[in-house]
Amino acid sequence: MTTRTEQTSIRPITLTGRSGIDRAAHHRLDEAWLAAAWSHPKTRVLVVSGGQALVEDLPDGRTELVLLPAFEAPISETHRYFLGTDEEGVRYFALQQDTLPGRMDQAARPAGLREVGALLSERDAALLAHAVALENWQRLHRFCSRCGERTVIAAAGHVRRCPACGAEHYPRTDPAVIMLVTDQEDRALLGRQMHWPEGRFSTLAGFVEPGESIEHAVVREVAEEAGVTVGSVEYVASQPWPFPSSLMLGFMARATSSEILVDGEEIHEARWFSRDELEAAFASGEVLPPSGISIAARLVELWYGKPLPPGVPR
Repeated sequence: MTTRTEQTSIRPITLTGRSGIDRAAHHRLDEAWLAAAWSHPKTRVLVVSGGQALVEDLPDGRTELVLLPAFEAPISETHRYFLGTDEEGVRYFALQQDTLPGRMDQAARPAGLREVGALLSERDAALLAHAVALENWQRLHRFCSRCGERTVIAAAGHVRRCPACGAEHYPRTDPAVIMLVTDQEDRALLGRQMHWPEGRFSTLAGFVEPGESIEHAVVREVAEEAGVTVGSVEYVASQPWPFPSSLMLGFMARATSSEILVDGEEIHEARWFSRDELEAAFASGEVLPPSGISIAARLVELWYGKPLPPGVPR
């Protein structure tokens, strides 16, 4: 496997920028520090519920998270997660709630990462991705996988401990490979899943299996989903994907065969596209591009040579 070191794509990959947030993990076990940080007037709180948070669309076209002072946040110590600090000393927490708080000014609206991830600043996108990932994990892992006892939250939301057997459980991240495959004619292989809108095409992707390297996962997934064999594999970049708990590992791969045989389960249709063919398909509406928030769009752009037309979240 080789690694691409030049500029990843025409546009930055959403959720991967330098956010300016120090996660400051060394404070997660310091209850006195956390209590003082929560009560500090500069502290800001992000309320999350079901993968969503409140955002505001500003007159200048920007979209921002609604970050509350701690004294305005709903009262809840059980599901309070420390997210980190910034260079100005602001402490950030997430608060998991059953519902989002109402806003008297009616200026805010609920939104998820798929909808606004590409519109937020690097700081806001990183905060929301961190908070949503923790919320998803907390909701799905309330019981000890060793003995079945209910676990309790520890380390400012980054650990769950079992009071019965003493086991500690940490947020899981599932590695998944996502790859743009090209052939000897430099055509790109794009596929469509059954449940996607008609015309939506994107790169192939799949989870890394136990005991498998990421390079072998690329080769296996392309063969399983499209029946195409892959030779060289080149790592490009990664992207956190908290839907609910994945890390997308992006690759460019070179095919050694061109005949397509889709599996009919994960991939319903797959096609080779030249750049001219893809541009014409975009223009006619025959093909819809991958979501702008996804690393898939950046991988396609890296080959395509220019920004893709606007897509819709999926």
